[in-house]
Amino acid sequence: MSYCRTDGKDKIIFATAEDHAVPSTVTLSAPENSPGLILPNGEINWNCPCLGGIATGPCGVEFREAFSCFHYSTAEPKGSDCVSTFQAMQECMSKYPTLYKAMTDDDSDDNDQLMEALESSRDANSEGAVDSVSPEETEERDSKFSESDSKK
Repeated sequence: MSYCRTDGKDKIIFATAEDHAVPSTVTLSAPENSPGLILPNGEINWNCPCLGGIATGPCGVEFREAFSCFHYSTAEPKGSDCVSTFQAMQECMSKYPTLYKAMTDDDSDDNDQLMEALESSRDANSEGAVDSVSPEETEERDSKFSESDSKK
């Protein structure tokens, strides 16, 4: 016989084999659409899981300043007026090598890849695509960054 018990904030349910023999009657609601990195109004969604928490880490302020600068930049080429904010972000990240995988001054390939990723994000969103990035696209992008790290 199954029964429930409350232990502090937790509810513990003990179920028998007979309880599991009956198909579940639970229905899940449809998943909510995630707005992605850029919200429909053009603002940056700092809560996007695609950022992987970087916007709230020890260099979150520097990241948000650099990314905001790039996103709202009107300079040609895009983001060329944001070099100092990206350098400040990189300097901060170099203080936390285990967290940010040791960015150094000679990582120009990584900086180029970051700028390409930001540019492609801007291009996709400027075409009206505000859906979140698929797991396959995220995995592909992450593998490109991992490959450049392993070459060093």
